[in-house]
Amino acid sequence: MALIEWQLAIRFLREGKTQTALITSGIALGIAVIIFISALVTGLQANIIERTLGTQAHIVLSAPDRTLLSGVDAPLIFRQEQARPQKIEPILNWPLILNDLKQHSELKAISPFTSGAAFALRGQAEKAVALIGIDPDAYRQIIPLENYIKAGQIQLASDEAMVGERLATDLGLKVGDKLTLVTASNRSLIVRITAIFALGVKDPDQRWVYLSLRSAQNLLNLTGQVTGIDLQVKTLFAAENIAQQLQRQYGIRADSWMASNQQLMTALKSQTASTTIIRFFVLISVAFGIASVLAIAVVQKQKEIGILRAMGLSQHAVLISFLIQGGLLGLLGAIIGTVAGIGLGQLFSLFARSPSGEPLFNLALTNELIASSMLVATVTGLLAAAVPAYRAAKLDPVQAIRYG
Repeated sequence: MALIEWQLAIRFLREGKTQTALITSGIALGIAVIIFISALVTGLQANIIERTLGTQAHIVLSAPDRTLLSGVDAPLIFRQEQARPQKIEPILNWPLILNDLKQHSELKAISPFTSGAAFALRGQAEKAVALIGIDPDAYRQIIPLENYIKAGQIQLASDEAMVGERLATDLGLKVGDKLTLVTASNRSLIVRITAIFALGVKDPDQRWVYLSLRSAQNLLNLTGQVTGIDLQVKTLFAAENIAQQLQRQYGIRADSWMASNQQLMTALKSQTASTTIIRFFVLISVAFGIASVLAIAVVQKQKEIGILRAMGLSQHAVLISFLIQGGLLGLLGAIIGTVAGIGLGQLFSLFARSPSGEPLFNLALTNELIASSMLVATVTGLLAAAVPAYRAAKLDPVQAIRYG
């Protein structure tokens, strides 16, 4: 019986070639739009996140700064604030915390640091800078510094430093030059510049000075102490939940990239919502198109359906045959639309390029996107065919032959 249902479905589609071609083209256009828009937005979001998180940790742990709230009746209430790197506040018992973090299954990279404010002096020039003491090997797991080095190489001995590109320009520095660093407590250190980096963000490029962890600790009078711990998580969008968990567990400040970039998160959510709305209305259009074509087919084939029913074809077979038509229309349109969507993506990558000739960003044309789009189109076709199929199955054979 199943063979008869397939034969009947294919026969009806062939007899209405024009209608089949038109609705297939409409479905293909809709699926192409869904694939292209989804790949475009997903690729754009991935590019934005990569650029944003390429210069910062997913989570930053730091000591809480407790500030008394004025104008509040007893009992006393304190507020937690974070001030990095201007205020020096070491993390208590940080080695124990570090050992615990290394056992955390959701973390993939950990890098302790010591930061604080200082002045950079060279000749008559003077600049306020932020000192950041790091272990280069651990820190490169958080921020791939090698991707941002414009001159020199990553190297931090006790008397060496790496500076931002804008700071190097302001002070007239180049690799190999000497720079004097002076803190508010009048502790000083003369360092040799080993590298100049450009993270692409104004404040780091203009103020940050990387030192070895031990040099920064000595210069800031924090021997053996750290002021923060940078963390990289395995699941990017789980960062906020992990940060809250760590904050409760250790009683320290834990700021995730999601909390620190609220405007970015709002923009990402808006883009995702817009894409979802577009996909929904495109699928609605596809469903109405399939339903209308099959409804017309029921009217056009009414007499044939009546004759087949009179010859013994069951209501179930008629129902299944029209559902098969809807599924085939959805699948065929999805295949053509997928090819068209991939083609649109290739054209976009070909023509949308930066002044240097590089693609603006990569479209996320993943196998999951293609497979899900084809599946959704096929299921939409089946659902859209339900009402016409039910109507065709309920036709009375006598009335269908008489008025068909």
